[in-house]
Amino acid sequence: METKTVIDVAITSLSCEEQINTMVKWGESNLSKVVCIANVHMLIEAHQNPFFGAVLQNADLVTPDGMPLVWMLRFLGVGHQDRVAGIDVLEGVCKLAQETGVGVYFLGSQDTILEKMKRRLNREFPNLKICGMTSLPFRQLTDEEDRTLVYTLNQSGAGLIFVSLGCPKQETWMSQHKGQVSAVMVGLGGAFPVYAGIHKRAPKVVREAGLEWFYRLIQEPRRLWKRYATTMPVFVWLLSKQLFWGIFLNYSPTNIANHASQSDE
Repeated sequence: METKTVIDVAITSLSCEEQINTMVKWGESNLSKVVCIANVHMLIEAHQNPFFGAVLQNADLVTPDGMPLVWMLRFLGVGHQDRVAGIDVLEGVCKLAQETGVGVYFLGSQDTILEKMKRRLNREFPNLKICGMTSLPFRQLTDEEDRTLVYTLNQSGAGLIFVSLGCPKQETWMSQHKGQVSAVMVGLGGAFPVYAGIHKRAPKVVREAGLEWFYRLIQEPRRLWKRYATTMPVFVWLLSKQLFWGIFLNYSPTNIANHASQSDE
């Protein structure tokens, strides 16, 4: 699987269509895989928290969500890299899963959101095999509850499980259950309420300009302002260092990330 390193994280450098095809192909064989939909917030979490950094390094796919990551991949030589965002993965996987007969499971979020998602899914993908929808409590599950959940997921027959617990909780949960859950686990974060129609997705022109974060901030200022205020400056600084090694010191794109990482040691 071809990857490019952006701020210590290996991002999968395949098109959105190729990554969706890979997920569904794994799902057909009920392979236990972890897919992380990476954005700026996730990369900074990984940079600041070595444990979470290891979670991303051990993932099977880390998609470039957010235009800054897409632009960086293009700079690193992936000329036709497109964005692989959570909502696009959700819709693309459901479309292909419907055609191939792979079952899907929706885990996390809230019952009201799951119900609205189910109604829309039934309209848009009437032949999609929905193996289950389960919300989870905000608290940590007991060992017995966790074993019951794993059993339920495996018995459902789902080849793909969409997980919406928020970053970094969902990625950590998926990593801890790799090898236990016989399905491809895809962390979708905020894609559930968007698909349910509770949150609006930014217009295409806003997304392509790399300003979707600002659009989301307007919708959820109380929840997101602190995240952006603390992660954006750090991201700009770390990305600037990586670009510095590549442009001003004239290193080849394949070595940029290695030299940037060495500068932190």
